[in-house]
Amino acid sequence: MGAGGNMSAPSTKKGDQSVLRRAPHSKPPFTLSQIKKAIPPHCFQRSVLRSFSYVVYDLIIVSLLYFAATTFIPLLPTPLTYPAWIAYWICQGCVCTGIWVIAHECGHHAFSDYQWLDDTVGLVLHSLLLVPYFSWKYSHRRHHSNTGSLERDEVFVPKPKSEMSWFSKYLNNPPGRVLTLTVTLTLGWPLYLAFNVSGRHYERFACHFDPHGPIYSDRERLQIYISDIGFFAVVYGLYLLAAAKGLTWHTHPSLPHYDSSEWDWLRGALATMDRDYGILNKVFHNITDTHVAHHLFSTMPHYNAMEATKAIKPILGDYYQFDGTSFYKAMWREARECMYVAPDEGSDQLKRQNPDQQQQAYLNNSGIGSSDGANNARKVSIEEIEQWTEHYQPLKRFKVSNIDQPAQQNQHITQ
Repeated sequence: MGAGGNMSAPSTKKGDQSVLRRAPHSKPPFTLSQIKKAIPPHCFQRSVLRSFSYVVYDLIIVSLLYFAATTFIPLLPTPLTYPAWIAYWICQGCVCTGIWVIAHECGHHAFSDYQWLDDTVGLVLHSLLLVPYFSWKYSHRRHHSNTGSLERDEVFVPKPKSEMSWFSKYLNNPPGRVLTLTVTLTLGWPLYLAFNVSGRHYERFACHFDPHGPIYSDRERLQIYISDIGFFAVVYGLYLLAAAKGLTWHTHPSLPHYDSSEWDWLRGALATMDRDYGILNKVFHNITDTHVAHHLFSTMPHYNAMEATKAIKPILGDYYQFDGTSFYKAMWREARECMYVAPDEGSDQLKRQNPDQQQQAYLNNSGIGSSDGANNARKVSIEEIEQWTEHYQPLKRFKVSNIDQPAQQNQHITQ
């Protein structure tokens, strides 16, 4: 494991097996303001020139890859063109994911000090990648506001065992996992945008292209129309081009999920795993190995996130989660182990809290409502407290489980 890893390998009756240790789930002994103080102030400074330099760099790489592929691959013998095109698609997809990350950063207002510039750049880049910018910006913002909440998180929401599909048990085997991963990696993203697959449950149909859908408020609907225009304009452009020329941090066995009896913003944000993608860490602008810092301070530009991550590790201690497992091995492991969530019966249950008590706990824990001086006080935005507009019956903390494992093997090892 790499630095900060949370893996252990105790012996079991069936031999030595790698067992994931349970991530801390109790209320952290620190506040968000204390974490922020540990980060050098310049990490929060946004530079227009530096941000644009990453856009230009990625676009140059995309152009060079396209030129090389369209120029040289057709010259290869026919049998070699197929693996060559596949290699090109993989390389180009990785670089375009880096562009996607920059547009995602625009949605967090981390690209520059100017919101209009962030939204303009984000709209253009995401539209070119067939992503409805404002639509996803707002749903993703709510994901950040409710990370780890079983009731209110917008995506990466695991199901209780009682809600598992009847065919799930037939997919919990190597061929089934290959099929599941293939569908997830190819159709998962468009299915989420179009049909809210794997997203938060709504009482009626939810879609990122529907301005009047339940995902959005009245003040957001106009911008959803703008996103749709940008998206379909690019689709039409690709159609004309074709006519002219022819043609995955929150799913991990050790991370807890919370319902409203225990969830608060800081614990939810810390239910995040930094991962090592090797050379792709740089290609993806380190969104992979600095995701914890990103969830704590989403307006921080990506080029300062590594320094910030190093600064917050001593504060977070065991609450910082890092998995250095190769991404392809981790992907297979998560497909095998992370089938559903079940109540963590072994933990002490917190007392029931009404929504007002939960809101105050959130404000105190995030440093917003702390009384340690005016320097730590700040205004509470609508987005930060919108999760308290509805009341949910508290249940229990949930842990990730595998559908075929005995209950005893599913228990997390608490430090």
